[in-house]
Amino acid sequence: MGCSHQRGLNLRHTGLLALACFLSLIPAASAQLGRPEGLYYKSWAVVIGINDYLVAPKLDGAVEDGKAVADAFRKLGFQEVLEIYNKDASSKRMHFILNEHLPRKVGRHDRVVIFFAGHAGASQDMHNKDIGYLVPWDAQPANVSKAVTMDHLKEFSRRVMAKHVLFVLDAAVSGWDVTPPQTLSLEGRLSPEEDTDKRAVQVLSAALQGGALTKKDGQGTFVTAFLAGLRGAADENQNGWIMASEIGAYTAKQVSRLSGGTQQPQFARLDGEGDTVLVEGKLSAYRAGPEPRTEAERTAAAKEEYDKAFSLLQQQKEKSLEEALERLEKATRYSPAFGDAYILKSYLYLDRLNKLDEALTAGELAVKHAPTNPDSYYTLGLVLQKKGRYKDAEKAFLQALVVNPGYSDVHLSLGDLYADDLKNRPKAVESYQRYLETGGNENRVREYLGKADTAETPTKQ
Repeated sequence: MGCSHQRGLNLRHTGLLALACFLSLIPAASAQLGRPEGLYYKSWAVVIGINDYLVAPKLDGAVEDGKAVADAFRKLGFQEVLEIYNKDASSKRMHFILNEHLPRKVGRHDRVVIFFAGHAGASQDMHNKDIGYLVPWDAQPANVSKAVTMDHLKEFSRRVMAKHVLFVLDAAVSGWDVTPPQTLSLEGRLSPEEDTDKRAVQVLSAALQGGALTKKDGQGTFVTAFLAGLRGAADENQNGWIMASEIGAYTAKQVSRLSGGTQQPQFARLDGEGDTVLVEGKLSAYRAGPEPRTEAERTAAAKEEYDKAFSLLQQQKEKSLEEALERLEKATRYSPAFGDAYILKSYLYLDRLNKLDEALTAGELAVKHAPTNPDSYYTLGLVLQKKGRYKDAEKAFLQALVVNPGYSDVHLSLGDLYADDLKNRPKAVESYQRYLETGGNENRVREYLGKADTAETPTKQ
């Protein structure tokens, strides 16, 4: 039925009348212009591994580790995976990738991961702080002139438009706090930003500056732990999402354990307040920060999930209904007595999915946990009416009017129940009249009342 006579719920209580009208009038829309359907438009990985250095000591396993990482990124759905090994990883090529290639091609809704396996070195600045750097194929470990320094990486992160940037450095390197990070302009981004849209530049290195790198079964311990984390071991909260911060924590713990404490990976955020997503789960399962613990935190989290569900329904995106229901389920897990979530669940099961048993269960829970909200009884009444339990529906509607006598849409639904289902014309007339008195303006109600008056007026002989 159209919005002109939608049996919606009271905007003053849950906003469902406005939502019902919105959903009935607007067809499913495509994604917002300029926005990706998922988290990213494109995912980029640059994998660099150097065994056969031109002048520096040769390494064993860096190329093999790089290929294993590149394969993992492809399995994660990265569309652009650039592999650079041995002599292709020259100083000129590495600087070209950082200074020109990626800044030209990467968009603001992309993610970039740069993996490096090779030698690292360090020099000192004027304040005697270590300046870590990566050693290209044609450079010397003790000469910074051809190196890729941490400052170079930070400068790259400021110039590239990517939403999320992660450096994974299979080398003993640090010194990324030499210069303060600068905020990237957020022009063109959503305002306010979603948690998954917040800018993030992060770095994970295999060990402290000058530390030893260990191996296990021929593969670097760092890479072994990193790959295990990507395969799911880092998802310690089991929510389906694997974030850079989770990978950092898992890798550090595992490498320290496997190396007997001799190797200590380092993880840091260089810029932004976000977190790079490496494995994407359901949006309804994503949560920034720790899980709520206290009763107040759980109630606040439930309200947050409810608000997100309502917002999703207004956006009319594909699968928004499914995700909204998942968020409402999450809200009631956080706070089983959060009545508004049951009201909205009942309404969606009734109006959008025609799942009457689920709608009834949610409606009964709404009445139990939100007895002072007339929408609890109103929604339950609509469900009972559709199930053919007309007398029970009448009781629910009447209870809604006890809570709010001026709720015009309840008077309308009660009038419909009397007119169409219970066949009680006097009560239908009474309810329709109250509907008009409380601000209703449906023409069909006036037509019904007009016909009722005509039927009751004796015909002149």
